[in-house]
Amino acid sequence: HQELKLAMSASGIQLLAQGITGGSPGKLMKIFKTSNQAILLGTNHFWEGVDFPGDELTTVMIVRLPFRSPDHPLHAAKCELARKQGQNPFQTVSLPEAVLTFKQGIGRLLRTAGDKGTIVILDRRIKTAGYGRLFLEALPTTSVHEVTDSELEAYVSGENG
Repeated sequence: HQELKLAMSASGIQLLAQGITGGSPGKLMKIFKTSNQAILLGTNHFWEGVDFPGDELTTVMIVRLPFRSPDHPLHAAKCELARKQGQNPFQTVSLPEAVLTFKQGIGRLLRTAGDKGTIVILDRRIKTAGYGRLFLEALPTTSVHEVTDSELEAYVSGENG
């Protein structure tokens, strides 16, 4: 947030961050929707049940693949049950839940076949881990590009058209 804040304010882009910038998630959404140029940094709240129709949202940036914390009580119970049933908890619980959550996050941007936008995934595991292909296969597009840090910075700051 701190690094982005300096760069975005210089570019005239408003930076909103859940838990950092004042206000509830609802208030942040309202500010985001009425802003001409803004970046909204959010947590799980913004993955589900939030709708930005039309061109209100053009980019979804995913910093980390959405695996639930192993300490989360419900998740831990599901993993324990899988273990007791002789299953691999990562393969049968953690991974399918993360891919579903990933799809929901993408759904904030691409709700219909006519919607378009950019999905930026910063988590290297999408390329380096064997399970990364499952996340790539969950993307509703065939156009996937790997970009450099400077290309990403130019995109975020609007220097790339």
